[in-house]
Amino acid sequence: MCDYAIITDSSCDLPDWKAEELGVQMVPLSLTLEGRQYLNTTDKHGIAHKELYAQLRSGKMATTSAANVDAFLEKMEPILQSGKDILYIGFSSALSGTYAAGNSAAAQLLEKYPERRILTVDSLCASLGQGLFVYLLAQKRAQGMDFEQLHQYAEDLKLHICHWFTVEDLQFLRRGGRVSTAAAMIGTILSIKPIMHVDDLGRLIPVSKVRGRKVSMRALADKVAQDALPREDQTVFISHGDCLEEANMLAEMITERSGLKVSLIDYVGPVIGAHSGPGTLAVFFIGEKR
Repeated sequence: MCDYAIITDSSCDLPDWKAEELGVQMVPLSLTLEGRQYLNTTDKHGIAHKELYAQLRSGKMATTSAANVDAFLEKMEPILQSGKDILYIGFSSALSGTYAAGNSAAAQLLEKYPERRILTVDSLCASLGQGLFVYLLAQKRAQGMDFEQLHQYAEDLKLHICHWFTVEDLQFLRRGGRVSTAAAMIGTILSIKPIMHVDDLGRLIPVSKVRGRKVSMRALADKVAQDALPREDQTVFISHGDCLEEANMLAEMITERSGLKVSLIDYVGPVIGAHSGPGTLAVFFIGEKR
């Protein structure tokens, strides 16, 4: 058995049962809503997905915070004390300071435990794109890939993790500075839906615009059909902003267009969802390029 641990952060949006199944530990980010801080977890310290999206739909606004160094120290140190090394897979550094905090914690701990190893990877991924990345790495670990090999494999793989998504309400992107007030207003009136992706620098980039929800869903399905590589480990994940019925419809479209079956459909988590809003749909898969 490979004697090292994989750690990520909760922006990966992997459900707890899947992370446990993979043997992956997560460091939580947090959000503040109506003056109360919640961890991006599904226990008593978190906020239920349904409740979050209901609050967002009612006009409430949430702010989010990166995981801090202390949270990483608390998660990492017991693993090192147990004699295991650590591979940390972090939320895109272009979108959050979380990866920097993980790196800082790793540097502190390596001074204290010089006999151990901690390697870090800036995934340049977000949401279930990061979750898919971690899933694929955990699969390789389970197959026996050693520590250094997996680190190199991660660096080679990360720019092949494709993220494509659309949103229902442009006002959430407006609040985050992704679109202008005028563009959000006109887009809402005309039912314009942006098609966006995460680029090679880990940034959220608008790529095109379409008119209507169904058209935007077809655009996502077409991206999978056009760009997904025919490889043995090809895996498709979908995340949604409390719109499960449409996520299931998107999964059917993907299968119709590409023959690929979606392996996991789950919520866009609280930290990402606070910025993308209810009705977000996203698809993640392995492509030749992002």
